[in-house]
Amino acid sequence: MREIVHIQAGQCGNQIGTKFWEVISDEHGIDPAGGYVGDSPLQLERINVYYNESSSHKFVPRAVLLDLEPGTMDSVRSGLFGQLFRPDNFIFAL
Repeated sequence: MREIVHIQAGQCGNQIGTKFWEVISDEHGIDPAGGYVGDSPLQLERINVYYNESSSHKFVPRAVLLDLEPGTMDSVRSGLFGQLFRPDNFIFAL
């Protein structure tokens, strides 16, 4: 099975990337906190392509978010799916 590492860079890339994760999460039955709320075994069949499962049984996107300023990262974190990402996957300059 293939695994994808998703890289989001810059303000536009992070805005589009955040929407991408909203759509992928909806398709796979993942709620904004990373919990599985789906109702079909097909949703879990290839979930490891996009997500890692944490020890607390939450699904975390295999993604790196980059930007030169922290404001974009703050808007992603405060958004609906902001808690989905691991905090150490946010990379920005001060």
